[in-house]
Amino acid sequence: MRTVIALARNPWLRGLAVLASLALALVVLWWRGPDWDTVYHAFDFVRWRWVAVGVVLNLLSVAARAWAWNLTIHQAMPQPKPRFAAVFSAFGVGLLGNAVLPARAGELARVAVLRRHVEAETGTSATLLGTVFAHRVFDIFPIALLVGYVALTAKLPDWAITGLVALGLVGVALLTVAVLSARRAHGEPMHGERTARRLLAMARQGLAVMRVPTAAFAAILFQAIGWTLQLLAVWAVTEAFDLDVPLPAAALVLLLMNVATIFPLWPGNVGLLQAAVALPLVQYGVAYGTGFAYGLVLQAIEMSVGVGVGLVMLAREGISFAALTRMDDAEEEVAEEVLDEISGERAAHSPEEAQAVLTEGRARR
Repeated sequence: MRTVIALARNPWLRGLAVLASLALALVVLWWRGPDWDTVYHAFDFVRWRWVAVGVVLNLLSVAARAWAWNLTIHQAMPQPKPRFAAVFSAFGVGLLGNAVLPARAGELARVAVLRRHVEAETGTSATLLGTVFAHRVFDIFPIALLVGYVALTAKLPDWAITGLVALGLVGVALLTVAVLSARRAHGEPMHGERTARRLLAMARQGLAVMRVPTAAFAAILFQAIGWTLQLLAVWAVTEAFDLDVPLPAAALVLLLMNVATIFPLWPGNVGLLQAAVALPLVQYGVAYGTGFAYGLVLQAIEMSVGVGVGLVMLAREGISFAALTRMDDAEEEVAEEVLDEISGERAAHSPEEAQAVLTEGRARR
């Protein structure tokens, strides 16, 4: 098992796997893709000012969602709390990580960056990981509203219903885990507790916002604002292509875009995302090739905002991309150490013994 983990961490093998998956996706896309002539000519009459509006709305969406994470962090972290500039910087680097690193590694990258701005005590990474989880859980509420709106107003294709049901079940499960974990947190753990219990308590502390209704409501509100701005950005790009579709169609596109990117099979899920966008638009009289081109622009806007903001924030932090990947690997090790400590706690009867098990595990690695 450790050999598999070591191979998975090898940067050369990771790079080759990403390139191989991307090459396979491009071959399949070219072979079974849309009429490329239609896709090409779909750009002939694009009104680029509406594309610019979409970029601005996406930027505002990023700021709103970063503020929601900031509210979550402030409920979990002791004084001195990180400033919003540091939180936004870490959030931007996370967007870059999600765009260019496999398996949504940007979530770990933003923890690694923000740790540089807080007092790095034992359990800080666990707490920040808890805030990332809570922040993602808050997406459930605007997604639920979006699903309800789409179900009532849009032409929902039959193939999408299964995906939405699965998404709903996962959302309910995550919300249940978050609420139950938050209730089990009891403030700062004592130094005399076993190491594993202390780290788990710190992770639950990251969910502290769940126990403060006003703060939780504010975080959910800003997440909802972020989703609304993203919906308006999707609609703005329909205006750029002059698709003449109603707002419910844009809501359906936004929803299916997110369903298509839940599991990153290759960088950006290019091709899969465009198909998820183009297929439902056919019901609104939009040619598949035109819908595919529209999906390309949507993804280009989202990735340009994520990568652009991320690169600016990476430069602000004075971190190279190579250093970022190393920081990301370090956060993965934190998760493994927590698992090692939990295993050690089952057999150990004192904090010293638990720490000895952890030390032994690190030596083996």
